[in-house]
Amino acid sequence: MTTYPVRTYEDVREALLARREIALLDVREEDPHAHAHPLFAANLPLSKLELEAYTRLPRRDVPIVLFDAGEGLAARAAAKFAALGYTSVALLAGGLDGWIRAGGEVFRDVNAPSKAFGEFVEAHRHTPSLSAEAVDTLLRNGDDVVVLDARRFDEYQTMNIPGSISVPGAELVLRARALAPDPSTRVIVNCAGRTRSIIGAQSLVNAGLPNPVAALRNGTIGWTLAGQSLEHGSDRRFEPGAGLDPRQLGASRVAARALAERAGVGRTTLDEAARWAGEATRTTYRFDVRTPAEYEHAHAPGFQGAPGGQLVQETDMFAPVRGARVVLFDDDGVRANMTASWLAQMNIEVYVVDRATPDALTESGPWRAPKPAPLPAALVSTDELAALLADPASGTVVIDVTSSANHVKAHIPGAHWLVRSRLGNDTGDLRALPDAKRYVVTCASSALAQFAAPEIAALTGKPVHVLDGGTAAWLRAGLPGESGYARLASPRIDRYRRPYEGTDNGREAMNAYLEWEYGLVAQLERDGTHGFFVI
Repeated sequence: MTTYPVRTYEDVREALLARREIALLDVREEDPHAHAHPLFAANLPLSKLELEAYTRLPRRDVPIVLFDAGEGLAARAAAKFAALGYTSVALLAGGLDGWIRAGGEVFRDVNAPSKAFGEFVEAHRHTPSLSAEAVDTLLRNGDDVVVLDARRFDEYQTMNIPGSISVPGAELVLRARALAPDPSTRVIVNCAGRTRSIIGAQSLVNAGLPNPVAALRNGTIGWTLAGQSLEHGSDRRFEPGAGLDPRQLGASRVAARALAERAGVGRTTLDEAARWAGEATRTTYRFDVRTPAEYEHAHAPGFQGAPGGQLVQETDMFAPVRGARVVLFDDDGVRANMTASWLAQMNIEVYVVDRATPDALTESGPWRAPKPAPLPAALVSTDELAALLADPASGTVVIDVTSSANHVKAHIPGAHWLVRSRLGNDTGDLRALPDAKRYVVTCASSALAQFAAPEIAALTGKPVHVLDGGTAAWLRAGLPGESGYARLASPRIDRYRRPYEGTDNGREAMNAYLEWEYGLVAQLERDGTHGFFVI
């Protein structure tokens, strides 16, 4: 059995304080991760490691420290990382329990660094805010108010403040002057909870928007707790293709550049960023912070799409290597500088691309994540699988390793859902399935199924095939699908249910979430590794 080096709590903490590169990775599923983890521990579940590793950890000799909570996942993940070519992989001494025993602070929920930073900003800058009751009164009285929702558009469509407009975070400074051209119009920024409301409102304040600005205190959670109604399915949003007034754009550009300079943001070029990305001794992330539509229309080679507001909100997901270099691109001089000003205050070395021309944007389409080649697997077509399932004598059992949300929404009739990281464990996830003569493994696209199939074959000794094109191909072929929670062989631990999402959250959970956020500044002080500052 292969043994791996061990790094202690003290060693990891010292690396964080020294800003040396380190990727502290929690390889459990998202739900257990959300219940307790170190501040800068990024969640990269063992179950989808191959699909994410090369994007999130672009340098193969970056120092990686893995942990779990005693389930044995970290050692399995270390073997996979080694097989993928990573050369500096270690285990955290004692895992999560070892961290706690050594005196390490643990945080709840997801995206803890960004949420803690939002609370840090509010505590130090006293970001103006209004209660849900006060905002509701302004709207009911017909006051001159515009409410800007800083979340992703799909989140906004789930539930939103009545009359609000979707303006995702990085777009706020770029668009606010056009959406509220009268300086007397009050601008209120909201999200579901607190972080994006605070960062969005403070962005407008920092950028010198002449309007009175406030965050909606506690976002849609606060609105719901106040007993006020939300809208659902709204489609109000800024006009992506609308031209910007040159004077308004100029004012926003000057303000954003000045903020970036005050925060210590560096400048670079596309060519220099490409050279940095090729360095063997330093990790460089390159992000295009424009909207997904703009990114897909045309972007620079090597740049991943990461809308600026989400990048600030989910920094641990996009850039899990603490101490890495981050390069940002836009084509307006506002969004990258504003995003960079926040990342710099989060103690991240960040640069903005200058002097890029449209002819440098030579690629189009969505981000194509680099992935290792899976082991060869026997494929079965949708028609072949349909024939097998129609014949009870074939003894075919379908295993779905997609996300539980995808499976519940739509799956092949009779398919059993499994969390891949629980294959071969002692809880009997595979053993709970009906006896089979053969297994067919699927997921949304077949990408993850190709990695799970050899593991299932090794564990069962049965023939295992992969559905070519996955469940998406099955549904595109017009074959029947079903939805619902039947045949879940694993617990739904792959996704943490946020207390601020959806429309059916309990008041107790929402209040508990807010109390947790209020306590984050004190947790930061106890942890002591953050290096955050404000300008």
